[in-house]
Amino acid sequence: MIEIRNLVKNFPDRKVLDGISAEIKDGELFSVIGPSGTGKSTFIKCLIRLIKPEGGQIIVDGQDIASTSSEFTLAKVRRSFGYLFQEGALFDSLTVLENVAFGLKYLTDTPKSDYPRIVKEKLALVGLKDVEHLKPAELSVGMKKRVSLARSIAAEPKYMLYDEPTTGLDPVTTGMVKDLITGMHEKLGITTVVVTHDLNLALEISSRVAMLTGGKFAEVGEPAKFRRSENAAVKEFMEISHLSRE
Repeated sequence: MIEIRNLVKNFPDRKVLDGISAEIKDGELFSVIGPSGTGKSTFIKCLIRLIKPEGGQIIVDGQDIASTSSEFTLAKVRRSFGYLFQEGALFDSLTVLENVAFGLKYLTDTPKSDYPRIVKEKLALVGLKDVEHLKPAELSVGMKKRVSLARSIAAEPKYMLYDEPTTGLDPVTTGMVKDLITGMHEKLGITTVVVTHDLNLALEISSRVAMLTGGKFAEVGEPAKFRRSENAAVKEFMEISHLSRE
């Protein structure tokens, strides 16, 4: 379980997270939605302590990582996370095999002789085969997303984080990414956190959704709750999102 208690994050010009609290339960798919610039990516980066908050607690399996200065503690907790960056962040100079095996090399004690087998298994899970020898430049946008996801799950994380996974994608590729997220969640039982401005994606895939606005969660609940929400910020965002699809 991940517990967020009164999380605060400031930047020089503004307060981005202003006392956020939530519990992300084991095995659930939790999405954070909101317009661009509301701090969604900041929130998810705080969860893995890529960004250090100014206040509050982030308790992962009983260990508070928000304020710890122990690199050993941070490294141990981070090993339980997989992270799919918005841009994929594949290494252009490495092959698909080397990209997917990257986490195995630095996060686990897996023998190097096992890398090809594990890479093949993870690529199969995301619907790819016989691509181990290719470089990222030889892959389509959708294939890059799949390889990035395979790399994220190679070390068998307990938690999976997705940062704006459908930004800039066409409708077909967006549908593919949606299926990848739900497929990994169902096949592996990984506790999953998605931050996205795509309301429709969040409502379709999530067990619970939180809307971030003004540095706080305006609403947290099951997708059905959002569809009938009386919260002004939620209603406005739903209306804008609906209009943007027409």
